[in-house]
Amino acid sequence: MNRDPAQIVALGDAIVDVLAQRGEDFLVECGVLKGTMRLLADGEAETLARAMADSGAVEEVPGGSAANSLAGAAALGARCRFIGLTGGDRLGRLFKRHMADLDIAFDTPAHDSAPTGRCFILVTPDGERTMQTSPAASHCLTADALDEDAIRGCDTLFLEGYLWGPDTPRAAMRRAIEIARGEGRRIAFTLSDSIALPGRRDSILQLVRDGGVDVLFANEYEARLMSGIDDFDGAMRFLSDICPLPVITRGAAGAVAMSQGELIARPAARPDAIVDTTGAGDQFAAGFLAALIAGRDVVQCLDTGARNAAAVLGHVGARPLKKMEL
Repeated sequence: MNRDPAQIVALGDAIVDVLAQRGEDFLVECGVLKGTMRLLADGEAETLARAMADSGAVEEVPGGSAANSLAGAAALGARCRFIGLTGGDRLGRLFKRHMADLDIAFDTPAHDSAPTGRCFILVTPDGERTMQTSPAASHCLTADALDEDAIRGCDTLFLEGYLWGPDTPRAAMRRAIEIARGEGRRIAFTLSDSIALPGRRDSILQLVRDGGVDVLFANEYEARLMSGIDDFDGAMRFLSDICPLPVITRGAAGAVAMSQGELIARPAARPDAIVDTTGAGDQFAAGFLAALIAGRDVVQCLDTGARNAAAVLGHVGARPLKKMEL
């Protein structure tokens, strides 16, 4: 394990992805709407887990938006530390072991009663992902669990939008922001998914307006929801007025960023194949941040993000399969 100070410290959901390739008929039978992301109660999670296990092969792979991004950043050579909460169970041990294998520091003590969170990802033959998530222990993260020294010593604090909803982890994130701001560290925030916006949009907007975010990651749909403006150019102008560096992905149309009043647009990288879209946004953020802390300009950051996103599209799962180059 690399013991040098982490360049990126991330707070996010410590979740294990339960992946399966299923036909659309399976989604209909389980009452799951294709292409959506929904939070599950514990009982619903158990029901879906049994149905998936009974219908064919499943794969358990540690996930979580920010943790996936750290996997990508570490593959690009960045030193990373993760702060998140698992349960003290088999899946929690699996998550911790995978982080160690990736040379990502992770030593947050496990929760003593809640189970490790799970994200059930159903991939249909067209590569579309449908995500059903049971956060469990991950949403029990408290400020007491923060590694304050690591936050003080990092280059970038990276925050995951999924974790912003519940009061307890939100308080932990606010404390992390306070620590990072006190040391003049960069703060990046990913909206993660449009499901992370209802009920929390106003508080995220206030955080950004108050100077709590330097780099804001979103996809085009999230940018429209966040700004309340349906026109993309208008949404981009709105976000650039409140954030120094908004970075918006647009799928096959590439990505754009606004830096110091300049709109910078770059094309998407062409993947060899599209097998699974899971984690493409997480890996874009990973590439962008890894390039940013390496001192690259915004154009290079966008291009690195695009290459990183394209690389993960060719296999099932949200994390890179090998080391990458900036």
